[in-house]
Amino acid sequence: MEIDKLESLRWDLRQDCVDIIMAGGGGHIGGDMSVIDALMVLYENHLRITPETVNDPDRDRFVLSKGHAMEAYYAVLCHEGFLDLDDVKARFSKFKSPYIGHPNNKLPGIEMNSGSLGHGLPVAVGMALAAKMDGRNYRTYVFMGDGELAEGSVWEGAMSGGNFELDNLCALVDRNRLQISGSTEDVMKQDSQEDRWAAFGWNVLSIPGNDIRALDAAFSLAEETKGKPTVIIANTTKGFGSPVMENKASWHHHLPNAEEYAQITADFAARKEECHA
Repeated sequence: MEIDKLESLRWDLRQDCVDIIMAGGGGHIGGDMSVIDALMVLYENHLRITPETVNDPDRDRFVLSKGHAMEAYYAVLCHEGFLDLDDVKARFSKFKSPYIGHPNNKLPGIEMNSGSLGHGLPVAVGMALAAKMDGRNYRTYVFMGDGELAEGSVWEGAMSGGNFELDNLCALVDRNRLQISGSTEDVMKQDSQEDRWAAFGWNVLSIPGNDIRALDAAFSLAEETKGKPTVIIANTTKGFGSPVMENKASWHHHLPNAEEYAQITADFAARKEECHA
């Protein structure tokens, strides 16, 4: 999709995401807002999978390791035709609903049950390595949160990805610098993520993570890189899109009240209008 259309679409997707949260009575809204742009750009312009090819052995693979951002993932999957938005809104977080707060691989298009943090990258490494061993040309993508990077299994996966030169693997770190308990630098300081990943043999791209053009270009560069996996350090804003939410750790998991919801909706509408000015 053309960049100008994506600039407009992202506000509709944010509204869908917030409406899903409101319908279900809760959700990880802050991280949804920081990562939804990357999800949209990946699915619209780079990921080779459609509702008709969910069982194709040559489809691209995607793992949402930061599985708590599921409401954003629902919004994108609905837009891409994998799920029905009205059905998701009606049943999200209800008893016996398949639309739970983390990825459920019983739903079409979802490869892995995730959300137990630190597991997504090791599994994605396995998927990418399997493609190499089987002579298939699919690519594997995995999105992680920066708070998740305190998990040791992430760095085992990083070491393996570099060791096996998995140039069919692309990881994205949602570097919003906030987690449920506060600043990532206060909880477990991370220094330079760029230097850390480079030390494990990865091609490192550091970008403004809520910039549509930068995201699109980064995914293209990852596809062109040979001999090593790529990690995109997406420097994002938690709660991006409305000052009500932005850069506030308290919005990691939060249900907007009526006044907050009205202001968030108005902010999204105003930002979308700017795209057509």
